[in-house]
Amino acid sequence: MFARSNIAVATRSESFSQSLLGQGLVSTRKEQVGAAFRVLHLVDTLNVGGTETQMAQAALRLHAKRHDVTVGCLRAEGPLLEVLQQAGISVVEFRKEKTLLSLNGVRQLLRLAVFLRRKNFHALHAHDLWANLLGVPAARLARTPVIISSRRYLADLEWHTPWRNRLMGLIYRRSTQVVVNSVAVRETLLGSYGLPLKKVRIVYNAVDIDRFMGVQPDRDRLLPGVGIGAKVIAVVANMYSPVKGHAHLIAAASSVCSALPETIFLLIGDGRERSKLEQLVREAGLENNFLFAGHRKDVPELLACCNLAVLPSEAEAMPNALLEAMASGLPVVATRVGGNLEVIEDGANGLLVPPRDPETLAAAIQRMLQDSPFAARLARAGQEQVRNRFSFDHLIAEFERLYQDHPDC
Repeated sequence: MFARSNIAVATRSESFSQSLLGQGLVSTRKEQVGAAFRVLHLVDTLNVGGTETQMAQAALRLHAKRHDVTVGCLRAEGPLLEVLQQAGISVVEFRKEKTLLSLNGVRQLLRLAVFLRRKNFHALHAHDLWANLLGVPAARLARTPVIISSRRYLADLEWHTPWRNRLMGLIYRRSTQVVVNSVAVRETLLGSYGLPLKKVRIVYNAVDIDRFMGVQPDRDRLLPGVGIGAKVIAVVANMYSPVKGHAHLIAAASSVCSALPETIFLLIGDGRERSKLEQLVREAGLENNFLFAGHRKDVPELLACCNLAVLPSEAEAMPNALLEAMASGLPVVATRVGGNLEVIEDGANGLLVPPRDPETLAAAIQRMLQDSPFAARLARAGQEQVRNRFSFDHLIAEFERLYQDHPDC
């Protein structure tokens, strides 16, 4: 029997920064480029999240290509701070307290504007909601030539209210370009804010293919007690909101485990919904079939121990978890929502199921687990898809074009 919430799994002894910089995830070797840009990347925090990691990886790679990169943040905290500093990238804090709508918020906005002006930045690239709100007005005041705002989520956050949406519309319109990470998000912006099509640029998320390919499985160390014959299903998602669909997965698991009792669902991620999900697992009598692994730094190694990845979300923009699972060579089952449809061709490189439909989700999972040749064919096609369309080489080339596409360049 597995411990419900405190499964003993081995953790890496090295720090997160050593993991990124020491295992080939990114090179700090300088590469010469034709035209270098001075760019300030702005983000809320440097904690490990999808947006933050994408920003940090982009900054490191742009820095390696001899662009003059600075990272600004509203709170200089999180493991990515050390990663950036070790690579020689300057990190500057514009401290946000409880809200930007305060005297301190105005002071930080003016500090940022002065910083942009004095350092003569060519581009301000804001990566999230709070960075948009602080960075775009500051860059306008500083007359920064290229001002990029971003939206990387599909469902509106709790922060959004009618008047705040009007504010965001102004922020987007005052940007030279708005970057989104899927067609689904672009259509949301066009419909909600009336932005011209040419203002919104799609730049897909990227995944470090080499970090996820070819990792050797080590279940004995990482998943003690899970037998070699067990079918392990990875579910990588935070547990901060019901929109991630964990409850639907647990409902589907009853059917799956009834047909395939050796199935183990490995839930990687954490958040305020976790206790509710653990209760659902107990009520379903599935304690022996679920492992709650919490936040992990060794996701590639855990994925290598799995047979299948599932993304049961009710809404997604462009999920890094899906791209990472496909890069790992796992077959995937995902819901037919948002950016998932831009990654998966149903039956060709993965399976798509309707959201909030545990019965269909269970059937798709069972098909993958019971038809190994079919699952292997989809896994190979998925890995090739990620290699061809979602590499950091593509992302960096798109960013460089964004910084270049301005009459003042």
